[in-house]
Amino acid sequence: MNVIRRLFIVMCIMFSFAYGEEVKLGQNVPKFTVKNHEGKDFSMMSRKGEWTVLYFYPKAGTPGCTKQACAFRDSIKSIRKLGAEVYGISTDSVKDQAAFHEEHSLQFDLLSDEDGKVTKKFGAKMAVFNISKRWTFIIDPNLKIVAIDRDVDPMLDADHVSKKLAQLQKNK
Repeated sequence: MNVIRRLFIVMCIMFSFAYGEEVKLGQNVPKFTVKNHEGKDFSMMSRKGEWTVLYFYPKAGTPGCTKQACAFRDSIKSIRKLGAEVYGISTDSVKDQAAFHEEHSLQFDLLSDEDGKVTKKFGAKMAVFNISKRWTFIIDPNLKIVAIDRDVDPMLDADHVSKKLAQLQKNK
């Protein structure tokens, strides 16, 4: 049993390294097109000229993801006053995203990365499961990644993003 456990741990570690590099500050945002919760195409390249908040979350409807989405919903006006738009992305299906969006009266798009390709491009995909880590990215109008939070508190993420956006815009 001990040998099997060790083998499993080694395989998990090896597999996690094979799951893509994490994006870095100052890097161009990876190009992608996915469906939003309404089944419409969303292209990251369409955001050129605008501030964008892209937050990855593990699973629609779970307690932490619900708290995070509702916090963004409740802060969306202050984020939009800063000229930014919020997009939540997970590996949930369009149908699951639509149900989550409707249930919580969200006022921003949820994006479906069902095959996990986008999540992998950002380095946010968990190695063993087809779900994402809880990470938040702020992308400037030139489509450069200007802030990354890999230690996200679901309750505080929206407030943190508002403050970071204001700081980044003040420094430009």
